Amino acid sequence: MPQIDPPAARPVPQVACPTCREKTLFARSNPWRPFCSERCRQRDFGAWASESFRVAAVEPPDDQGSP
Repeated sequence: MPQIDPPAARPVPQVACPTCREKTLFARSNPWRPFCSERCRQRDFGAWASESFRVAAVEPPDDQGSP
């Protein structure tokens, strides 16, 4: 029976931190992923909490045709 080689380990992807744009590992070993550090994660959270970041919403149409 032929011997099967174990699967090759995939390289860990690197991504740009959403806050500082520094390259960081996107792996379980990085507890702050996709951020590079706790500091960048907190800065991002603070921006959402202060409403510096917003998700655009579509305004519902006016009900001008309704009685």
